[in-house]
Amino acid sequence: MVHPVTNILRPFEVRPEAEVLETFAATDHFLFERIVSYGHNTPPGMWMDQPRDEWVVLLSGSARLRFQTTDEVVELKPGDALRIPAHCRHRVDWTEPDSETVWLALHYDGADDEEEAESVCN
Repeated sequence: MVHPVTNILRPFEVRPEAEVLETFAATDHFLFERIVSYGHNTPPGMWMDQPRDEWVVLLSGSARLRFQTTDEVVELKPGDALRIPAHCRHRVDWTEPDSETVWLALHYDGADDEEEAESVCN
């Protein structure tokens, strides 16, 4: 059986009002998704606190992530990848307003090494 080809960078015909999340694969232990932002960000005062480790890679566009503990801002450009440990509170401060920012995100059950997670997030 031949599976249909999916183009991860396919553009939208109409600019989406909300950020788009598309699940490609998921089990009890991981979630693999495409995220498309078009000037979207995390609402003011809101922080994401995810129960799983997350690895993201930016395929197109650009974005800025802010981490609550250190107030550090990380800028991502195409090809940049970042591991965000579970419960490392973060937010999307900014994505490119005039073009699509396309991410791939893998949420997975990580190692139970809390010391490593804290050092990466602090």
